[in-house]
Amino acid sequence: MRKGLEQQKLAVQSGHWNLYRYNPTLADAGKHPLTIDSKAPSIPLEEYVYNETRYRMLRQSDEVRSEQLIERAKQGVKERYEHYQELAAEPHHDGNGKTS
Repeated sequence: MRKGLEQQKLAVQSGHWNLYRYNPTLADAGKHPLTIDSKAPSIPLEEYVYNETRYRMLRQSDEVRSEQLIERAKQGVKERYEHYQELAAEPHHDGNGKTS
């Protein structure tokens, strides 16, 4: 795949793929171990998915079903991003019951 890196970038920008880090040793320093590196989705999901043959073929074979699935996927992108944001914002409890 010669455009693999660009496609990966689009996956992150569309919110299809989230970038995050989890480092449990940060908890020892009183910091939250989950860091979200992705920004909120900045491009439409279609800009990512329709670069891939599998999604274009679905749209060609059944456009109505394709649009239904894209709408569900958009909702999933939104919910997943919000969920990760909530997790990263929650107070962290260390092993001693202290909250940071």
